[in-house]
Amino acid sequence: MPGYALLVEYDGAAFYGWQRQPSGPSVQQVLEEAASPLNGGEVPLATASGRTDSGVHAEGQVVLMELSAALPPERMRAALDFHTRPHRIAIRGAAMAPEGWSPRFSAVQRHYRYRILARKAKPALEEGRVWHIPLPLDHEAMHAAAQGLLGKHDFSAYRAASCQAEHALRTLDRLDVIRLGEEVHILASARSFLHHQVRNLVGTLYEVGLGRRPVEWPREVLEGRDRQAAGQTAPPQGLCFLRVDFAEAIDWR
Repeated sequence: MPGYALLVEYDGAAFYGWQRQPSGPSVQQVLEEAASPLNGGEVPLATASGRTDSGVHAEGQVVLMELSAALPPERMRAALDFHTRPHRIAIRGAAMAPEGWSPRFSAVQRHYRYRILARKAKPALEEGRVWHIPLPLDHEAMHAAAQGLLGKHDFSAYRAASCQAEHALRTLDRLDVIRLGEEVHILASARSFLHHQVRNLVGTLYEVGLGRRPVEWPREVLEGRDRQAAGQTAPPQGLCFLRVDFAEAIDWR
């Protein structure tokens, strides 16, 4: 059967994460059930480039599905986009997947953005998409602290207790903190991340932004390899899976 690469956007607020869950709807479940009419009524398997937790959003999740309906990518995109209604999931693009291609193992870089709304007034239009902090944040101090975390390290201090990765060694290629009006954005890039790694990094940098901890502290936490010494796990709604890079460009239709 032909394999289709899909570029998927979703609002994570209504889902129990990417992976199928017995407790409620997931993005994977909706996509697989939406694709069943294009697979002879059989529910196919959807494989993603990265799992997102409950409440986490995506602009550029990449998914692989093998389907019996041999349609041109542009028609497959439109058909799947139609069948995902009324869920807040959009199929932004589709392409024929190369032989042996995997959205997970063929990925060379993953990119995330975390949004903090730093103002006294609560969000109205952006509720569910930002972490609201009614206090000023020193984004420059946060950025300086973030630069001490770049490179290849044991990130045990920034992984979830439930993380199932074999080891905590990861290479963090980018961790920038920028201000855009009332918002502070944290931009993170790496080939792969540990469970809750980005949210734990944000929760630690947040302490620096408030002036509670010095710029050197996140690096000290990293070297100590103790999760209990780090900051809180930032809430999921501020996190968005932006995009995935592959060695070869994908011709999205």
